[in-house]
Amino acid sequence: MRLLFKKLRENAVIPRYQTEYSAGLDLCACLDSPLTLPAGETAKIPTGLSAELEGEKNAVLLIYARSSLATKLGLAPANCVGVVDWDYRGELIVALHNSSAEARTISDGDRIAQLVVTPIFRPETAEADELSDTARGAGGFGSTGAR
Repeated sequence: MRLLFKKLRENAVIPRYQTEYSAGLDLCACLDSPLTLPAGETAKIPTGLSAELEGEKNAVLLIYARSSLATKLGLAPANCVGVVDWDYRGELIVALHNSSAEARTISDGDRIAQLVVTPIFRPETAEADELSDTARGAGGFGSTGAR
């Protein structure tokens, strides 16, 4: 399997793994000038890239937060996890939210998120009158213990 990237802008950075066992490829901002993101605001940050997972149709690209940005600076994808469907060929854009109390500046080339390739299952769907019973049943939101 190969993950192909097309540069849409000259200053786009082709993602790479930072270590031998990294699960995600770092996505970088592709900006003409620095962008200041006010506290509590969200901005769509372009990467200057489009992508294709060559030949593999049972996988999806997922855009996750970089843990260091999220925990230290309060910058994470606004939708928590971005889903890039197999047939999407447009620009990869990260809707970055600033949950901190301070404005944050994003510059061209800054690593803003990580891209992970994940297998997917697409089961046939059907309506049912009943579902099988389990020990848990309909219990949710803390039903298995508070911690």
